[in-house]
Amino acid sequence: MADQQTDKIIDCGDAVCVVGAGPGGLSAARALKGMKLAYEQFERHSDVGGIWDMSNPGSPIYESAHFISSRDLSGFIGFPMPKSFPDYPTNQQILSYVRSYAEAFDLRGAIRFNTAVQNVKKEESGKWLVTLGNGSRRRYRAVICATGCNWDPNMPEVKGHFNGEIRHSVTYKSSDEFAGKRVMIVGAGNSGADIGCDAAARADKAFISLRRGYHFIPKHLFGLPADQVGESGPQLPMWIARPIMSLLLKMFTGDLTRFGLPKPDHRLFESHPLLNSQLLHNLQHGNIAVKPDVASYDGDEVVFKDGSREKLDLVIYATGYKWSCKYAAEYFEWRGGRPQLYLSMFSRDHRNLFGIGYVETNSSAYKLFDTEAFMIAAYLRDQMDNPGGASRFDALIASDDPDLSGGLKFVKSQRHEVYLEAHALKSYLKRLRRKMGWPELSETYYDHLRTGATAQASPALRVAA
Repeated sequence: MADQQTDKIIDCGDAVCVVGAGPGGLSAARALKGMKLAYEQFERHSDVGGIWDMSNPGSPIYESAHFISSRDLSGFIGFPMPKSFPDYPTNQQILSYVRSYAEAFDLRGAIRFNTAVQNVKKEESGKWLVTLGNGSRRRYRAVICATGCNWDPNMPEVKGHFNGEIRHSVTYKSSDEFAGKRVMIVGAGNSGADIGCDAAARADKAFISLRRGYHFIPKHLFGLPADQVGESGPQLPMWIARPIMSLLLKMFTGDLTRFGLPKPDHRLFESHPLLNSQLLHNLQHGNIAVKPDVASYDGDEVVFKDGSREKLDLVIYATGYKWSCKYAAEYFEWRGGRPQLYLSMFSRDHRNLFGIGYVETNSSAYKLFDTEAFMIAAYLRDQMDNPGGASRFDALIASDDPDLSGGLKFVKSQRHEVYLEAHALKSYLKRLRRKMGWPELSETYYDHLRTGATAQASPALRVAA
């Protein structure tokens, strides 16, 4: 076939290249399809689902993983999760849901599975030359990077030698791995807390090492998922909402330092709170113990910064991931390990390079992905049909710098370089759509795509020498 010849270039005309077919890539595909924009999509794995497919090499998902936001607030726009799902769906349910989304909007037809993107290069014409894993090359007018942020493990370097096993949480799959062992989890993000609970249930002895204190939010408040409680009332200013929520948490959880947890060094919502009830249960029952940050390793023992020691068999680092986009990294501006994008999606240097999912926020991910994808597709549509509108948006990309903190002073850390407050972001994007004359993204906006029509194919492709 022509596109298998590495000395040829397939010119895809005005088509857009979408990299990745996880939730973010599928949102991009639906938005492009809805705007009648030609596109092609590449997925290195054999099916859609991204990180939620445990068979996808490098997936960070483990058997006990559940969605961290609740069912009724977490679905794609216009495609709610089934009511048969529990309040916090399992990873298997999320995978089936993401795949049903692809089926419902007929998104599979434009995806090339088992096809990795090796790199992208910008040509003098302004278009992008995309080299695939098989060496073939294709030219597109724009590239949307939707490969996510949870593939490149972040492993801190600690001095000393440890006789036991040290691994990153990306390698962890089942609590069976802890049976008969003395285990410690380093880090208390949501995955670290989950894995710590698995260790509490299966290990001979379980510890969790924390560098700093966290605010804990129970998964349910007043019998409802915690995020629904936050969304169901009036959207109060943060200076009012935070004291109310802090009082509620004190009533529900009390003083957590009595279980060995460090006192948080920041106010509520200035960093990601820990949404977990089970870890508190295990701490209350002595199934797991808290240790401070690791200072060094010494043979069979771990030495902590308070001078204490523990003899351990296995240390799991739940220390997050480096945000990387290896195939296009040179075209992004990086600060603190995070790509600097206008509204976390538009490159300020390249008007046809975009990212979906390169944001930290206190919101369910899939509706945010849909909103990002819609904004990108509307801008790409304007580039073709409304050059004046596209130029106005170009000016915003170049100079607009809105405050999307929602009144919060986020912790100074790498993670918070691109942290946005969800309500501030959503409100600003809504005003921006109105300003640009773009349609509103309603729950019914994509209903017409459920007819079974195939994704718009790329225009006639022509081979260039």
